[in-house]
Amino acid sequence: MRTLVSVLSPVTLLLIWEAGARTGLVDTRLLSSPTLILHSFLPLLLSGELLYNTAVSVQRVIWGFLAGAIPGILLGMSMGLSPWVRSAIEPTIAATYPIPKLAIMPLILLIFGLGETSKIFTLAIGVFYLVVINTMAGVLNIDKIYLEVAKNFGASRKDFYLTVALPGALPMIFAGLKLGMGMALILIVAAELSAAKAGVGWMIWRAYDMFDIERMFVALITLSVLGYIFSLILDWLEQAVLPWKQSN
Repeated sequence: MRTLVSVLSPVTLLLIWEAGARTGLVDTRLLSSPTLILHSFLPLLLSGELLYNTAVSVQRVIWGFLAGAIPGILLGMSMGLSPWVRSAIEPTIAATYPIPKLAIMPLILLIFGLGETSKIFTLAIGVFYLVVINTMAGVLNIDKIYLEVAKNFGASRKDFYLTVALPGALPMIFAGLKLGMGMALILIVAAELSAAKAGVGWMIWRAYDMFDIERMFVALITLSVLGYIFSLILDWLEQAVLPWKQSN
């Protein structure tokens, strides 16, 4: 029944949207309709243009996600384990995190240029903050008794990271990874605004310039599908790594 409800919910919204467009309640010049979007989707799919642009964006998202998540996990564990590291770095993170990532894009372009590096760094910096904050919180929430036991048994710094901090913080780490992936998909549209020649975000901006509403919706729906697929992948990884965690 839950699966049926999850399928019927978006289908119902699409039917309401289509009915509104056919009856004139929805202005198709601005919001189009599911039927018109489908008619625009099929040529883009069959020509390979949509698949190519999707592949370009997926590659950028994956590299940006990894470039932000891996340092975020390592630094987050260090901050959680060491009060000295936390005292030195946490104020900087707290001060820079609220800065909109789009606001520093001109600076990123000046430093890294108009190539792929600037786009990947834009995604990475958005992912980094969410992962490092959640990882640190996960380590700090570990029961102190486990840290004391590891210390009494003479655990090395490596053992603290691999056998105490990492397993104990994994639920919060995965929460940060899921938030980070969502942020990466949000930022990919902005990253592909500047000097991009391909990508789903580039399709959105190009459709905006040409006032091609159907093409814009195709790209937006593609992003939503990508977000759902990446969410399923992270859920699968979480279940594989944390089999004891039951999902509601």
